[in-house]
Amino acid sequence: MARTKKKNGADAAPMTTSQMLGSLLKSARDIMRKDKGLNGDLDRLPLLTWIMFLKFLDDLEQQREEETALSGKKFKAAIEAPYRWRDWAADPQGITGDELLSFINAEEAVRADGKKGPGLFAYLRSLSSSNGDNRRDVIATVFKGVDNRMRSGYLLRDIINKVAGIHFTSSDELHTLGALYESMLREMRDAAGDSGEFYTPRAVVRFMVEVTDPRLGETVLDPASGTGGFLVEAHSHLEKQVKTVADRKRLQEETIFGCEPKSLPYLLCQMNLLLHGLDAPQIDPGNALRFKLSEIGERDRVDVILTNPPFGGEEEKGIQGNFPEDRQTAETALLFLQLIMRKLKRQPTSAGRPARAAVVVPNGTLYEAGVPERLRQDLLRDFNLHTVVRLPKGVFEPYTDIATNILFFDRGPRSSHVWFYEHPLPAHRAHLKGKKYSATDGIVFEEFNTLIAWWNNREESDHAWRVAKEALTANDCDLAQVHPRHKRLTFQSPSSVVLEVKSLMEKSSVIIAKIESDLGSLARLDAPLVPLKDVLTPRRDSIRVADDTIYTRPTVQMHFRGAKIRDREVGSKIGTKNQFTMRVNDLIMSRIDARHGAMAIVPSALDGAIATNDFPIFEINTDRVEAKYLRFALFQPEMLRIYEVLSKGSTNRRRMVIDEFLKLQVPIPEDIEQQEMISNLLWGSEQNISELSEHLGGILNEVQSLISSSLFHVFARS
Repeated sequence: MARTKKKNGADAAPMTTSQMLGSLLKSARDIMRKDKGLNGDLDRLPLLTWIMFLKFLDDLEQQREEETALSGKKFKAAIEAPYRWRDWAADPQGITGDELLSFINAEEAVRADGKKGPGLFAYLRSLSSSNGDNRRDVIATVFKGVDNRMRSGYLLRDIINKVAGIHFTSSDELHTLGALYESMLREMRDAAGDSGEFYTPRAVVRFMVEVTDPRLGETVLDPASGTGGFLVEAHSHLEKQVKTVADRKRLQEETIFGCEPKSLPYLLCQMNLLLHGLDAPQIDPGNALRFKLSEIGERDRVDVILTNPPFGGEEEKGIQGNFPEDRQTAETALLFLQLIMRKLKRQPTSAGRPARAAVVVPNGTLYEAGVPERLRQDLLRDFNLHTVVRLPKGVFEPYTDIATNILFFDRGPRSSHVWFYEHPLPAHRAHLKGKKYSATDGIVFEEFNTLIAWWNNREESDHAWRVAKEALTANDCDLAQVHPRHKRLTFQSPSSVVLEVKSLMEKSSVIIAKIESDLGSLARLDAPLVPLKDVLTPRRDSIRVADDTIYTRPTVQMHFRGAKIRDREVGSKIGTKNQFTMRVNDLIMSRIDARHGAMAIVPSALDGAIATNDFPIFEINTDRVEAKYLRFALFQPEMLRIYEVLSKGSTNRRRMVIDEFLKLQVPIPEDIEQQEMISNLLWGSEQNISELSEHLGGILNEVQSLISSSLFHVFARS
């Protein structure tokens, strides 16, 4: 790395190019792949994050210490010696191996200064803001949800030395690292599969921030922050408005707020905001729904809310009790919508504008009876619901194919109409026409340009229309409105249908070529056949169910769609059967439906969940086999015949015989990296095959429409 000179001639921190940073992070991840305690990016990214987090804090501390010394004030350190990065990590020849692991993991350890004291994590978890530094509370909360799964202290030292090459005092370097970090977050989301989390595409986030337009001096909240996408985008939007030191202080301390109860997203959110310039993110680590709605007063309210609350989840009875009796529901999205309505300030903001919200909601919220209908009544009666943007299918792929919408409402004067905008698939996405976006062909921000142009100059069009609120109120407050043009039958000409078929076939050919190339790179291997009993260990330790504790239980879907949360029940309703705890990346199956392919790798959403003997759980020996590789070895349609034979019992209640299942032999390369290479290629091909099936289905649909289009063509009037 080249060193630059400051204006006074002193050496400045070395600059790192985007390519060098990318290479550095790739090297760190390659090192992590060698460690037996880590299994995939779901383990690697959090580990890399907390290491970067500590390096970032130390760089920031040193910078602030210099600034404080120049002002003649006393500096208060968030992390004290010998727990600062510079004390134990900065020296590339510093503590390593078992000594390093002990220092990080143990409750008491020998520190870098040679004295005994709390281990690093124990010390960080004990911090408090009693010295007036709120960052100490942030650090303590972050590390309460963090652990170190690496087994090799030597490999961990190698990673620490790599991260030491990043300099968090350079704004250019921070910007580059922020972009790289976002790409890592996307990879982690893809690796997570179906974990019950619906991450919002960056294009949708940016559009919502753009039209909601937070102004400096207004408070911004995301009560379901996740990894911080909305807050990062809002911060970037507001940063452009900063003109003075006072503006900067207001943005840093009085503007951005979030809430995220899950430990991993909380850590990732903190790091994401730190990398994008927020020095001490104010993210509440508790459930935003834990407060009684009626007790939220004006001092608890904010000016702008931007969020995509979780939908499809279920909240426990204790949380539901915080809401009015006629509006209690287990559906998380509906509880969040009530919270958002309550949290908006009643008075105009400091910028003289009404408090406002932009909220992603599932389709059912727009038309279902019961609690959803009562909430729509509230929106139309007590708020200015002015716009409903209906998003196309597939925007949230690969996390969910649920149809989604964005509600925009505020505390201003109520308009007489609600505008509806049906966001179209753009013309250049002809290959998606009539279908949807996909995981590999997602929405981009530029596709919102037409909608943004329309936003402040509204006219009815092929995509925009308005409906009187009186008409909506008279019709069960139904917001699932259909554009009038959909009520008229129209058909494409036969020639346009043929062109569409050709376009789809060309697109399919490209995907087939990609699949052929990827799978063609798989060389034939002589991997040894290994009995499953050598790599799978049944979890036998049952737990005693506590009557007053809420437990998560799984369901395992057939045809290889994975494991999901079935329900959350209080212990008194679960019964006294043996219950076994599962961990992320375990193998779980439904004994009854295993013959139909009901097996899955446990996702992060089910980490710590419980299941009975009907859902046997197996710990995977990650020293021998990578979880994703095992998934491909076991979850193939051709295996169904074998699983059928291994299931015994009456016709409707046949169950997998576990002892026989564990005798099955599967080919497992001895080299874990080789397994990983194979599974990554298969994973990519699986996504391509999924997209190909969509295109092939589109070809069939278009061919079938030739008859109707020809009929229209024959009778069409000039």
